[in-house]
Amino acid sequence: MSRAFVKESDGGDGQELPELQVSPHRNLVTPSGLQQIEAMVGRLQAALSEARAEADRAQIARIQRDLRYWSERLRTVEVIAAPASADVVRFGSTVTLEKSDGETVEYRIVGEDEADPARGSISYVSPIASRLIGATEGDVVSVPEGKAMILGIR
Repeated sequence: MSRAFVKESDGGDGQELPELQVSPHRNLVTPSGLQQIEAMVGRLQAALSEARAEADRAQIARIQRDLRYWSERLRTVEVIAAPASADVVRFGSTVTLEKSDGETVEYRIVGEDEADPARGSISYVSPIASRLIGATEGDVVSVPEGKAMILGIR
């Protein structure tokens, strides 16, 4: 049977929950990314206290698993300050691109845990970010829709 049709345990039936996979890449984060991870650990610690008070074993198991993941991410953070100059695309840069259809799009290159593509934040290990890093204003890069020119870096 395909794994897609097997119900994942919630930890309440005594089965151990599968661990969340930690990325093999360096855990680079912006200063705001560090704040997000610290806040997540704090929220999970508070939620764990509540779940223990309610003796909710399934909830305790889920929260402990998530707390292990986020504690590991916090332990391994490498905070990268904002780029000092905007001459070359780097981690933390915000890049404005003009696509071949004339549409402009903006991406900010951030850590994996703080990436939110719908809001324009992309992971530094994403295919688009890997094409952008090291590029300069005026360079043309490949994007899923074709080609795009870098209009600005900040």
